[in-house]
Amino acid sequence: MTPPRTTLRADARRNRERLIATAAEAFASGQPISLDAIAKRAGVGSGTLYRHFPTREDLVEEVYRDQLRPLREDAQALLATQRPAEALHAWTRRFAEWAGERRGICEALVAMSASGRFGRGPVCDEVQRILETILEAGAQAGELRSDVDPVDVGGILAGVLSVAGAPEQRAQLDRMLTVVVDGLRQR
Repeated sequence: MTPPRTTLRADARRNRERLIATAAEAFASGQPISLDAIAKRAGVGSGTLYRHFPTREDLVEEVYRDQLRPLREDAQALLATQRPAEALHAWTRRFAEWAGERRGICEALVAMSASGRFGRGPVCDEVQRILETILEAGAQAGELRSDVDPVDVGGILAGVLSVAGAPEQRAQLDRMLTVVVDGLRQR
């Protein structure tokens, strides 16, 4: 987990901000890059990078944490215009598209899910809150099961994205998401 921003000295805060900006630029390029290369481009040592971001997943989450507002807004708009199960299906599709457009996020979500860390970190926390909102609306409407943990649904999404997260796999992704949402329906 990354240290709270308020406890950092000014130089440490600048280093952290440089690392995030450099990583965002590197991830946007679409080319694979090592953490050591990101540190070098940011003008800091690898130790500095690992003090702020012990894992690649920590850095990826921090880069994308502020880009979740549209997903939150999408969930609210979908719930206002669709039945909860349909809203869940549409939102998971939008989330998959969002994740597919951001290099590293799918891999980070899969790694966090595999290590049991899904649901802890800025991106996962927000995805979990969004899923919780949709799942609760579905349970209240009697459409979706009430015994489902949003962390488990997030883990399932990570698994689906690991199999069908590429743009050319959208048809397979949609079929898999249909199965997931059907499995979450109230019986």
